[in-house]
Amino acid sequence: MVNKSIEELLRSDKKRIWHPFTQMGDWVRDDPSRPIVIEKGRGAYLWDKRGNKYIDGISSLWVTVHGHGKREIDAAISSQAKKISHTTFLGLTHEPAILLAEILLKIAPGNLSRVFYSDNGSTSVEVALKMAYQYHVQKNRSAKRDVFISLENAYHGDTIGSVSVGGMGLFHSKFSPLLFEAKHIPSPYCYRCRHRKLAVPGGRAEDFKDHTAKTGCGGECLKEAADTFKKYGKRTAALVMEPLIQGAAGMLTFPTGYTKALERLCRQHGVLLICDEVATGFGRTGKMFAVEHEGVEPDFLCVAKGMTGGYLPLAATITTERVYGAFLGRYEDFKTFFHGHTYTANPLACAAAIANLELFKTENTLRTLGPKIKYFKKRLDEFNEHPNVGNVRQLGLMAGIELVKNRETAEDYPANQKIGARVCAAARRYGLMIRPLGNVLVLMPPLAIKVKELEKMFEAVRFSMEDTL
Repeated sequence: MVNKSIEELLRSDKKRIWHPFTQMGDWVRDDPSRPIVIEKGRGAYLWDKRGNKYIDGISSLWVTVHGHGKREIDAAISSQAKKISHTTFLGLTHEPAILLAEILLKIAPGNLSRVFYSDNGSTSVEVALKMAYQYHVQKNRSAKRDVFISLENAYHGDTIGSVSVGGMGLFHSKFSPLLFEAKHIPSPYCYRCRHRKLAVPGGRAEDFKDHTAKTGCGGECLKEAADTFKKYGKRTAALVMEPLIQGAAGMLTFPTGYTKALERLCRQHGVLLICDEVATGFGRTGKMFAVEHEGVEPDFLCVAKGMTGGYLPLAATITTERVYGAFLGRYEDFKTFFHGHTYTANPLACAAAIANLELFKTENTLRTLGPKIKYFKKRLDEFNEHPNVGNVRQLGLMAGIELVKNRETAEDYPANQKIGARVCAAARRYGLMIRPLGNVLVLMPPLAIKVKELEKMFEAVRFSMEDTL
């Protein structure tokens, strides 16, 4: 590899690369000393080419589980590369994909029995949408089920189907002429509930009973959802949702029971349930999958991100034998699911995923999360009294701190002040790498992070807020 200086690398980057979710005008104009070129990672830390060390506070976009440079995952990839790095999965199979499917079905909800591989979170949802639609077509041709229901503020990825069921205007509205119609039901954004002026400043989304007592909530969001199902249920193929918490929306946590209530509506109306656990899966919420918190059994479980421990792209859409059975028939019936990707079930990625999931057992990952989550919540609670914090939201090791200009009125900071981005930029000076969602500071460290590293992370957040707000 050619050895270039940091300055040469950044000049080349700004001349040739288009970064995702990045205003390139700002990127190109930025002070040459500020852009960071990451060189290596170990454990919960990243190092840039200038030798600066940072806690990876967002798990390199929510993917790193056991930390960077994990010996067991490195070894699994190396061992597989000595055999074969890729072979098509169309009409062929291989051992890593078979073994991984066995593991996934052991840890997934018990009603699920079939694994369909793809490349990333968006495609895993795209697969589920197409399967759900085709399932209904092939099960009952006389019943037209061409509608999907999804939540406001939803983000399910950037492919056209996933965008169609998305609910974030900032990301999705520009593409509306390209999309199929989805019916949106309320996202229980309790802090900015449209049925009330404002929830309790700093308050948390709790169960419906306590939530109603504290904030005057009457469960209107669930009533609206029920009305939507009553109106469109017979035409609906599936409901797609992130269970318990909407990640890209700003870590919006649902009142306890909301996800389960939506599952019941699906069952009442013969609607399939797609649970997008791309962000929440593999321990992020304190359990292997978020649906376990409320005993939800989806028809489709979409997983990606943490499945390989943050090493390689891999996703899966896990479904039921009932759905799978609707696609069986004679060759000439053309009931086949005509969908696939060149790198479907890539052997290197499958090997990494197997090693990653084995570590959950050998290191008792889920069992050791309890004290970390307790400390995580305790330190988050300290921000509830900050004059510029409107709301703190947390589930497991996922959290959002919503910054506001006026705590009493929930007035937001104007976009041109870029408050969230400025706080995150300041955090780098204190050795923390995080990325905001608008004016929401997102914290989602690797599961393997130590309590003393969490302490450093929260101190960096506090100092960067003091410097900026």
